[in-house]
Amino acid sequence: MSRRLTVLMPFQTPFYTPLAAGVALGHFEEQGLDVTAVPAPVFGRPTMDALLGGDIEISLGGLMRSFELADRTGQIVVHFAEVCSRNGFFLVAREPRPDFRWTDLVGRTVLSFAEAPTPWQCMLTVLRRHGVDPARVKIERHRPGPEAVAAFVRGEGDFLEQPQPAIERLVAEGAAHIVASMGEATGPLPFSSYMTTPEFLAREPDVVARFTRAAYRTQRWLAEHDAAAVARAIAPAFPETERPLLERAVGRYLAQHTWARDPLLRREGFDHLERILLDGGLIRRGRPYEVLVNTAIARSVMAEAR
Repeated sequence: MSRRLTVLMPFQTPFYTPLAAGVALGHFEEQGLDVTAVPAPVFGRPTMDALLGGDIEISLGGLMRSFELADRTGQIVVHFAEVCSRNGFFLVAREPRPDFRWTDLVGRTVLSFAEAPTPWQCMLTVLRRHGVDPARVKIERHRPGPEAVAAFVRGEGDFLEQPQPAIERLVAEGAAHIVASMGEATGPLPFSSYMTTPEFLAREPDVVARFTRAAYRTQRWLAEHDAAAVARAIAPAFPETERPLLERAVGRYLAQHTWARDPLLRREGFDHLERILLDGGLIRRGRPYEVLVNTAIARSVMAEAR
């Protein structure tokens, strides 16, 4: 009998293709897991609240969420498998800007992403890295994604920062032009990963191991297939997104090496993200890598596959 698991993700996006692909390709099912992927807004509770409340046992989301939780309450949520190794957001303008420079944002308004703080924190780091004082850029984060997109189309703001497929749709409609990939600008870091509570990890390590085994198989599959094959596999999860548009979004993510090739969340990426969150003021102090990250299961699963 399959073990049922509802896995929450912060929102529905091709950025989280590794989860959608794992479900669609039957990789979780092969491990005896009946996995249903659900966006948090549809589920009705944020990922962290659902995990801590016992409504779910595994979630997909940012390591930032565990840093913030530990800083605010001292509670620990453990990340056991890396999923997205790059920022999945893009910065667009209304007109082509082939000579875009980050100084172009000075005195301008960026309609940013309200649903999570990591894109905003990464933007602050990128601006500082290019010699731009973030205080000189107006970054608005009070509107949910669809409202921010609609406002941009109406003529509000100068730039828009969102994930796929919203960006690809705007580009296809001629309403926006990509000026920067935030994944390329930010550089490699463990942007999203699978997480669970220490209690569940201790109680059912076999379930977490089987889940990680399926995730690793999906990662290897993604590394071996092109955008058309990936889009075809995940299309059922995105019924409202036209296949050509979905394929272009996936292709853009593949081209910048967005998805992790293995489940091991490495210390270097952890340290990079921690520094971004400290410099941005989201957290007051960091946490030891060994406290927020479990590498034993990922290492074991990777060793099995050799």
